[in-house]
Amino acid sequence: MAEAHQAVAFQFTVSPDGIDLQLSHEALRQIYLSGLHSWKKRFIRFKNGVMTGVYPGSPGGFMVVVVSYMSYNKYQQLDPSLGLIAKLGQHMPISQKIVGGVLVGTGLWVSIIMIMRSVLKSLLSWHGWMYTSHGSVAWSTRLWMVLVKVFSGRKPMLYSFQNSLPRLPVPSIKDTCKRYLESVRPLMEDEQYQRMEGLTKDFEKNLGPRLQWYLKLKSWWASNYVSDWWEEYIYLRGRGPIMVNSNYYAMDFLYVFPTSIQAARAGNAIHAIMLYRRKLDRAQIKPIYLLANKVPLCSAQWEPMFNTTRVPGVDTDILQHVNDSKHIAVYHKGRFFKVWMFYDGRLLLPREIEQQMARILADTTEPMPGEEKLAALTAGDRTPWANARETYFSRGKNKQSLDAIEKAAFCVTLDDTEQRFESDNPDQSLVSYAKSLLHGKCYDRWFDKSFNLIIYKNGTMGLNAEHSWADAPIVGHLWEHVLSMDPIKLGYTEAGHCKGEPHPNLPGPQKLSWDIPAECQEVIQSSLKVARTLADDVDSHIMPFSDFGKGLIKKCRTSPDAFIQIALQLAHYRDKKKFCLTYEASMTRLFREGRTETVRSCTSESCAFVRAMIKGETVRLLKQAAEKHQNMYRLAMIGEGIDRHLFCLYVVSKYLGEDSPFLKEVLSEPWRLSTSQTPLQQVELFDLVRHPEYVSAGGGFGPVADDGYGVSYIILGENLINFHISSKHSSPETDSHRFSGHIRQAMLDIKGLFQLEKKTQ
Repeated sequence: MAEAHQAVAFQFTVSPDGIDLQLSHEALRQIYLSGLHSWKKRFIRFKNGVMTGVYPGSPGGFMVVVVSYMSYNKYQQLDPSLGLIAKLGQHMPISQKIVGGVLVGTGLWVSIIMIMRSVLKSLLSWHGWMYTSHGSVAWSTRLWMVLVKVFSGRKPMLYSFQNSLPRLPVPSIKDTCKRYLESVRPLMEDEQYQRMEGLTKDFEKNLGPRLQWYLKLKSWWASNYVSDWWEEYIYLRGRGPIMVNSNYYAMDFLYVFPTSIQAARAGNAIHAIMLYRRKLDRAQIKPIYLLANKVPLCSAQWEPMFNTTRVPGVDTDILQHVNDSKHIAVYHKGRFFKVWMFYDGRLLLPREIEQQMARILADTTEPMPGEEKLAALTAGDRTPWANARETYFSRGKNKQSLDAIEKAAFCVTLDDTEQRFESDNPDQSLVSYAKSLLHGKCYDRWFDKSFNLIIYKNGTMGLNAEHSWADAPIVGHLWEHVLSMDPIKLGYTEAGHCKGEPHPNLPGPQKLSWDIPAECQEVIQSSLKVARTLADDVDSHIMPFSDFGKGLIKKCRTSPDAFIQIALQLAHYRDKKKFCLTYEASMTRLFREGRTETVRSCTSESCAFVRAMIKGETVRLLKQAAEKHQNMYRLAMIGEGIDRHLFCLYVVSKYLGEDSPFLKEVLSEPWRLSTSQTPLQQVELFDLVRHPEYVSAGGGFGPVADDGYGVSYIILGENLINFHISSKHSSPETDSHRFSGHIRQAMLDIKGLFQLEKKTQ
């Protein structure tokens, strides 16, 4: 099968008659087209940088301001330079009026931009709109929405609002301590709570204000006082495996199978991803908004989506990002291939990509020694991988091949197994599918890559994403684009192939070459052993909940997210006969470079409701618990959460060499129930009313605590909620299948409180 086509631009031979120079016109043509592509990309980036830098202004606005000023100045005979331009005119052949008009007009235009940007930042710092009752909008909110629209400019690109977003505020020590005590009260006995209250009050009075001063200083200087420390200390400094513990997955359609041809599915999916990257490079992706396209969210996390790899270090990892990459890395049956995505100065079409994937699938060469399980290094502990990378992959062919993987746009695995939802065996088929996406064989995904696209033998696909560079909604946005493009816009022939024709002269994929010594192979086996132990311990269960969805929940006049979170509290209590510290991820992208905040979903109100449900039925307590949850979610979104503030205070204390018993105890508390909602962000891409079968199964993650549960859920349309549950087999306290049963029953029981059937009669 195909090695890479070696296109040589020129060849020469030396003979007694002189030098015989032979030029390859095809190779020179490809070099010219490649250079032209690169320069076009640079120009587009420069233009987008200018457009983003002056937003909400525009070049058209610049011309209007300058011409208007010059027209006004023509009749007023003003000299805004106070004679400076006249003196320059004595030595240079310039028009005083034109130069003066351009300079002053430019200054006026810049001033207008800065004023609009400052006003918009002030407007976006107001969050009163979040407390508006459902179905009614106060006049103050309406006026605010009009002002935001006026100062937001026209036709924004992805990064247009970055300079107008407010900075994440630092909550007061008093408020954070108060909310912390409130969050742990239902989880502690009186004696334990009194002890914790004493530690909190001591911290609030003594060490806390000193740490807060440094944190305030950082918030004035840095774009975001949390995000850089969060990325470094929560993700990059972790020395344990990122497989299962950090990486997460996204699934394919649940009920639709567009084609059973593996290479064809890869062709459409890869092409769709590359189209998304092109839109990202050109900043053509629309900004994400809240509140009827009025409130923009931060877009910073989109930047490292492609061409990015987490590189291991002895003490800390780094994120390596290259500006451009024209190839992808493909793994199949133990071999790695480098596949160019451009030819003739253009992106390969789906049928051409299918052609390349088919060539790889047809390759019968054996893996080189150590190559088959090489990626296990990315699945095990980080320090052994860092040492092995420095020792065995820093020079020669190993470095070249590793660069081909790490500098690829993304990685693809042509998996040799079959995964799919099977209606006659739903539980086991979905468990197998989820575990395959989460960890696979522990050596067939490059877990360090920003994301891996996995295409199975029967045409099913999915993603595995590294977590440090961005949060799940960013990857979800890409995945929604791919799923909407694949079966409908790109489509397949009747035989199941990508549309179009193969390319007659397309150079084949390049098989990567390795020289892995026996010592390195021992390190690989050691990492694989660690990874397999971790993977085998994952107890996964997927539950498509179709009894009802957000349509019915809204009839209960309750937030769907609050309804589900309270159901999880009821399910957990029934499962373990106790309450636990609960983590729900909320975003802080209303602020520049914002990432996440924690909503502590186990509250006194939710506990009171659960106890009432065990004894009898009550709707009043449910309403109180739901309102409490919504309020906490709002506080998290506007930068008034608890956990990121306490985390940053702890980092400052370590820098100062101060020991805080309060912070140490707070940050060591385990999250035995970790939850996250996967939002469907581009609802316009899916018509779930006419085509309810085109729904993604969502995605999930591994358990956070050894004796706890991880729960991810996605609300799809009006009638479906998919739950992804994980735990560890090694814990005698947990059972993911059992917990899913409790979740289903809790959802049904809470719905039964509202007696909707009687109301419709």
